[in-house]
Amino acid sequence: MSEPTESRRQRAARRAGEFPPAPERLPHPVPDSHTHLDITVSEAGTPGGPADDPVAAAIEVAAGVGVDRMVQVGVDVDSSGWGADVADRYPAVVATVALHPNEAPRLADLDEALRRIEALAARDRVRGIGETGLDFFRTGEEGRAAQEESFRAHVAIAKRYAKPLVIHDRDAHADVLRVLDDEGAPDTVVLHCFSGDAEFAAECVRRGYLLSFAGTVTFASAQALREAAASTPPEQMLVETDAPYLTPMPHRGRPNASYLVPLTVRALAATTGTDLAELCAHLSANGERVFGPWR
Repeated sequence: MSEPTESRRQRAARRAGEFPPAPERLPHPVPDSHTHLDITVSEAGTPGGPADDPVAAAIEVAAGVGVDRMVQVGVDVDSSGWGADVADRYPAVVATVALHPNEAPRLADLDEALRRIEALAARDRVRGIGETGLDFFRTGEEGRAAQEESFRAHVAIAKRYAKPLVIHDRDAHADVLRVLDDEGAPDTVVLHCFSGDAEFAAECVRRGYLLSFAGTVTFASAQALREAAASTPPEQMLVETDAPYLTPMPHRGRPNASYLVPLTVRALAATTGTDLAELCAHLSANGERVFGPWR
């Protein structure tokens, strides 16, 4: 997949940090299985312009293109609490709670932070534990023990509350599987922003995990990722933005938000050779199976 050449206007818009135009509506509604609304509205703004209620505005813009549900993902105690409260207020949003793997080594009291995450995990609109896992890209050897301790604790929380585990895995494929094998994986595991090749995808599929694909699958450099997507059964696939990051082509570099999910879904349909409406139906059903009914 080649990246289109940017026009001068597109380059200027990207530098200015403008949200891209809305894509064509999907034929069947799908959820955004991983977004950071708190970061999007505070740092990137609101698609469609300023609003009195930026969360409601982001939900409305996404629903307009067929993205009618969102999973708000926590990365620390504050964002997890914020997400749980937002999920209580907006029927289109459910939440997950966790300490991001890069957060764990920075904490003065990891145990206390984990206790606060577990307290949030009991709430009804909190539907998953994540994003947790391992990140060997940003955290060096000195932080790996804390990351692994935190990851193992999150696995235990997910199992105690019978909620899916949402995994952040960066440059740590083998170690993520090792920890899951050691601890015994929860019934439902989601590999957020899947970044492995077809071989790693096959291993995750064999274990029954779900693979969630982000805008990275549209990047020209991501042929190995597209091969992984092509080998993933539609019953084990989710789609996400990781907004405001990882904006799909042709808008890479500009702010991302849930309303841009259709660009990634269409890329996945082309990559997998699946009918677009059929793929959307799978993504919708998988989201409800993993995170439960939104309403």
